[in-house]
Amino acid sequence: MANEKLPGSGALARAARQYLAHLAVERSLSENTLAAYRRDLEKYVRHLESRGISGPAAVTREDVASFADVLAAMAPSSVARSMTAARSFHRFLFDEGTTPDNPARDVRPPKLPRRLPKALSVEEVSCLIEAASVRDTPVSLRDRALLEVLYGTGARISEAVGLTADDIDTETKVIRLFGKGRKERLLPLGSYAISALEAYTVRGRPALARHGAGTPILFLNTRGRPLSRQSAWTIVQQAAERAGLAGRVSPHSLRHSFATHLLQGGADVRVVQEMLGHSSVTTTQIYTLVTRDTVREVYAAAHPRALS
Repeated sequence: MANEKLPGSGALARAARQYLAHLAVERSLSENTLAAYRRDLEKYVRHLESRGISGPAAVTREDVASFADVLAAMAPSSVARSMTAARSFHRFLFDEGTTPDNPARDVRPPKLPRRLPKALSVEEVSCLIEAASVRDTPVSLRDRALLEVLYGTGARISEAVGLTADDIDTETKVIRLFGKGRKERLLPLGSYAISALEAYTVRGRPALARHGAGTPILFLNTRGRPLSRQSAWTIVQQAAERAGLAGRVSPHSLRHSFATHLLQGGADVRVVQEMLGHSSVTTTQIYTLVTRDTVREVYAAAHPRALS
């Protein structure tokens, strides 16, 4: 487990492992998220120990705040994430009664510049998907089905590669996704995704499955084993290169495009929130800034009184 990998025998390291165990068991965080917390807490424990602190109860507000200075050379997003890990660690210790107070209560992580997600146009998405299926082979059928699912549902890549055949119902046109913390959500499937999935499950997956030992996972590699996240993103990036979109497609491009195109089409932001699996509508609202930007650009280019 992730908490067993954090080194050290002191009280701070033991408390950090206790917190990681809480995240794994009580909050059911993914292995990737747990690994990120472990790395941040390992840095934080080393920082506190370098200041001569032997246990959690001895940590002061100044000790917590000074951690940001140690992280100053890192990207702002990395600093914010590490500070969030430190603050949540102390909140946990206080809530559990391990420490008499929370020294991180008034320490705020640095504010990040709001960066708009980069969405592809509808035409670019079509080119990307077409580029993934240049031949009628099991691999091409798989690649097209994968991209149709990513764009048609806004699924995270980890959600897509975790799909099983039982998660797809082409008759009712519904897909079941398991997000962070194994939270389940049901989404409608469009006709393009259904067509691609049917072609893959009938003519593609059986050919790939023959090379493996049997697995319920939907998307398989050429050895008949579950497709990894890294391989899935390689598929997306290779399609982007063939479509002339190299450098334009990020790991979340299709998810961003899914949300942006829904909002541009008039979807309510709270509906998009549910479809993306966001716990807070605030996370989803960044996509509304993309559509407002588009409106301003169209107005500036088309309205005769737009320019002074």
